[in-house]
Amino acid sequence: MTEPLLPVDIDFNGPFPRLSRRLRLGIVGGGRIAGTQATAARLSDQWDVVAGALSSDPAKSAERSREFYIAPERAYASFDEMAQSEAARPDGVDAVMITTPNHLHYAAAKTMLAAGIDVLCDKPMTNAVDEASELVSLTEKTGLVFGVSYVMSCYPMIRQARDIAASGDLGEINQIHVEFMQDWMTPKGSHDAPHVQWRLDPKASGPTSCVGDIGTHAAHLAQFVSGLAMTDLRAEFHVCGAPKPLEDTAFMNTRYEGGVPGTLMATRLAPGNRGGLRLRIFGSAGGLEWDMEDCERLKLNLFGKPDQILSRGHGHGVSPQTERFVRTARGFPEGLMEAWANLYTEFAMAVAARRGGVVPPKNWLSIPKVEDGKEGVRFIHASVRSHETGGDWVKI
Repeated sequence: MTEPLLPVDIDFNGPFPRLSRRLRLGIVGGGRIAGTQATAARLSDQWDVVAGALSSDPAKSAERSREFYIAPERAYASFDEMAQSEAARPDGVDAVMITTPNHLHYAAAKTMLAAGIDVLCDKPMTNAVDEASELVSLTEKTGLVFGVSYVMSCYPMIRQARDIAASGDLGEINQIHVEFMQDWMTPKGSHDAPHVQWRLDPKASGPTSCVGDIGTHAAHLAQFVSGLAMTDLRAEFHVCGAPKPLEDTAFMNTRYEGGVPGTLMATRLAPGNRGGLRLRIFGSAGGLEWDMEDCERLKLNLFGKPDQILSRGHGHGVSPQTERFVRTARGFPEGLMEAWANLYTEFAMAVAARRGGVVPPKNWLSIPKVEDGKEGVRFIHASVRSHETGGDWVKI
């Protein structure tokens, strides 16, 4: 019998409950983002990292596992071996994070689902639309939890922005603009670093580099906050810096449900921008603006009234759904690591609910799901088709 993880008397309107134990997490893929996500999972206080398939080289996997404090017998040289061994253990992993290069996401996720293990997969979820569709079908068939790491949706003030957009306070939404500007590829030779090379290799990264890496974050965020699905786009890809096999910059016009127009820009060659993810949503009665480099503040303007600056923290007008993600009082900063921890908190709640047969209300969890991952892959491929036609409008 599965042990109860969630309390029997959950207050779904209050803070997330404390589980009866920390969940056991495995890691597939041992690159830099694996370290970030493992740190965030621990920060959430919901997970212990206990197993890993961190390299196809057994010696490297063992060496990297020691850095994560993983016991030697749970350091695996393949995700197939990990899935089989962990599924057979009474103390096997409750879930895995998949943080490999993009081309391995599909096979790793499929293997874990087949073994009955819940999955949190990095984005883009797959490099092909048919693979993404298959993962959606497998998730539905198994009933397992499949989250996708669109972590930008887990900032508290993004949750607040979503609540405001859903409330109707902005009136009828009529424009959506989003951009993700970075500058780390500006220096010549930066793309030659070992941890960057696979991101520019179509065999590993897929048909895009910048779009699949940060453009898909922007596309998801715009839809997550506005509540409107992106339906069409026209795209131009550019290489603005040193020659590369894939784009480092993309400019798009976009359309959302109801014909709402918008723009989406993404680049890695904008000096002075490090985490330049910015979202602006305008409606017939007001507008919202958020900047990741000032992530604790949300600008709200209701036309004809003074501008409001909402700040992260308990009280101060934030919704109960937002307060669930607040760890410290206003004035004590939180940032990207806390957003990652919020993602792993929601993932833990989803896994615990599934294992306990608990069906939570719809507004309790908003973790990006496998369907969001599929939409991200469709967005990427639509942008490629548009670019290849010289910038024609393409349906997603």
